[in-house]
Amino acid sequence: MSVLVSRYNLLEEEGRQALALGEPERLQYRAEGGAYLNLRELPLEPLSEIDEDKIARLCRIVRGLAFAAVDAAQSGHPGGSSSKAEQLLTLLASGVVAFDACHPKHPGRDRMVWSAGHCTPLFHALLALVYETLRGSGVALPAEAERAAVYPEQLARFRRWGGPSGHVESHYALADTSTGSSGHGFSAGLGFAILHRSCGLDTKAFVIAGDAETEEGMSYEARNLASNLGVHNLVVTLDYNGFGIDGPITEALPSPYLNHWFAQGWNIVEVNGHNVRELAYAYRLAAREFGEARPTVVMCHTTKGVGYGRLAGTGDSHGTPLKHEEYVAAMRSLGFQIPGKQGDTAADIRVVVEALGADERDYLAERLQAAARKLTPESELVKRMETALAGRPIADYTSLARPDILPPELVFEAGDSVATRKATEAWFAWAMKHTAFFYVGAGDLMKSILTGKAESVYGIHTRENLLGRGFRFGIAEQNMAMMSTAMSQDVLPGGFRPMTAFATYGVFSPMMANAVRMTLINSAVNPRASSFFIMLAAHDGPETGEDGPTHHGLFWMSLFTAYPGIKVYKPLDANEAIEMLFHAARRGEPVVFSAVRPGTPVFRRGDGVPPASEAVNGAYVFHPFRHNGKPKKVLVVCGGQVMANVLEILPELEERSDVKIVAVTSPQLFEELRRTDPPKANEIFPDEDREYAITLHNGWRGFLYPFLLPGDYSERVFGMDAFSRSGKPDEIYRAAGFDAAGLRKKLLG
Repeated sequence: MSVLVSRYNLLEEEGRQALALGEPERLQYRAEGGAYLNLRELPLEPLSEIDEDKIARLCRIVRGLAFAAVDAAQSGHPGGSSSKAEQLLTLLASGVVAFDACHPKHPGRDRMVWSAGHCTPLFHALLALVYETLRGSGVALPAEAERAAVYPEQLARFRRWGGPSGHVESHYALADTSTGSSGHGFSAGLGFAILHRSCGLDTKAFVIAGDAETEEGMSYEARNLASNLGVHNLVVTLDYNGFGIDGPITEALPSPYLNHWFAQGWNIVEVNGHNVRELAYAYRLAAREFGEARPTVVMCHTTKGVGYGRLAGTGDSHGTPLKHEEYVAAMRSLGFQIPGKQGDTAADIRVVVEALGADERDYLAERLQAAARKLTPESELVKRMETALAGRPIADYTSLARPDILPPELVFEAGDSVATRKATEAWFAWAMKHTAFFYVGAGDLMKSILTGKAESVYGIHTRENLLGRGFRFGIAEQNMAMMSTAMSQDVLPGGFRPMTAFATYGVFSPMMANAVRMTLINSAVNPRASSFFIMLAAHDGPETGEDGPTHHGLFWMSLFTAYPGIKVYKPLDANEAIEMLFHAARRGEPVVFSAVRPGTPVFRRGDGVPPASEAVNGAYVFHPFRHNGKPKKVLVVCGGQVMANVLEILPELEERSDVKIVAVTSPQLFEELRRTDPPKANEIFPDEDREYAITLHNGWRGFLYPFLLPGDYSERVFGMDAFSRSGKPDEIYRAAGFDAAGLRKKLLG
């Protein structure tokens, strides 16, 4: 009873005070993390290279250009764009960022990620200021820079066809990935920072972010991993304006905001985000790896939409343009006596550009030259990589040609039962030994998916093993995907292209879909940064039987077959898996790769059965017509176990029919073959075969729709259309009618 009473007494004020006096270490209010420094209102000495008045006047120009662009489009995001102006101008002028506006994609540049990818009024206005400055200085730009540039006159077509884009795209200068989905930039910046650090380079990754996007779960995953790995070359400049689109961030983040960074172990510098001096100090501290070896966030207290009329200081400024007459008033309050004629934004932009004085132009040009001088020659960077990665093959995935004679570990004996995950395990390990730029990880499923053999070649990437190529992401599929795909977008010094493989169960793969989608968009808008990655959808289909429907990956491919720029590969057996992985590396196009957990028959080749290499066509004739005069039946089969079950009843089928079996490994690859090599595709599956086709897939039936006549999806297409139950794989196949007996009933009645 006395113990119980004493516990209750601790809840009383007197009890808490007594405890605090007697044993103060037992009662504390604290947040533990990295180093913390508050620079707000600190009397700092001026910095010689930072002309605060000129930067302030440049910020006025940038705001004028940004507001004009938004009015022209009557669309866009003025709030966060305006509140970040001092941050971006100071960062560019600070002498911290390595960047050459004349060679904006120089491989030695620091990487820039606009996690706040909607802030394109600022992004394009900043680029317009930079390139107008160079144009006014008489600088002749190479073609590379012209492709990456924006000029003020182009802002009149902001968010219109052929004009500057609505969200950030990486073909522009000062952007290294295409963004726009909230919170994704933290993972992308982390990927760039780790990639360069793991190659012996001191490149920094700067992430431009907003406070509301830190609500995103992916940003938590990324910040945890960045802190755990001590990624000190990652710097976030955070626009802490207190608002998201719908209202204050406190509606979603009830605890003190700093706690969200303290708890994850980041170094924190707090500043007034409109104070150039404080910002310059903060960025220089961050660049010098302020505090412990951890990532740093510069927490910039700002007013959202500052200068944007009645919407300043409100969440509505996020994506709401002012009425035209209010825009005119806001511009004039900034000191721009614009004509303000609706529909003639070009005239307004000319007024803003004319306000750019020679002193400001010369100052910005000098600071851009200082940024360019920070770049290390590419040849020196290559030497650094060769030194750091000594003993490893300095080659990328483009060198991973299939050997004429496959090594023993990549060959599987016919007649054996081998899980295709064993094939991906073997190929990943082989590839890791043949390129220095291959990275592998899984969502806390390494022991099940079997990525560990590849990870162990150079070890797990940790604070102690900076050159490791394996990752422990934890259960963080979203961050895993965005970080990995961002790494694969980059081009390292020497032109080397990273390759990544990341894995989870097929049923969980849709959680990574948006990161994949963003990367595919990046490849489309910026082919120079097109990426190659392997997203391993492991334990596909009902083979993960005992786990029940939560782990049966039956329907995931319905999503990824809809995305342009990526293909789903589903090999029938282990030897096909090896051939398709080499094919993927040769093509350099992203793939979602299906692998199963239990043993699957390794098919005997020869005697009419084509070699496993035919799988790269997406479909091939596994068993031709016998031309026995009986009615034709074309079985279009996807899934190794399904094929094994079909072969079991083939003699019975041929008693009634002339049977042809087409093995399908990727409908998308086969559709491509139809376009690129029609004669070969016609040999495999001519159009007349559709009349006799019956499709069999141990998953989503729509996967094989391309092999059917339009609308003929009723009695001749078989798949698994319902959530199953727990059971051994053979039990689930039986319950779904995909065992030999069930297929006999489907095909023979």
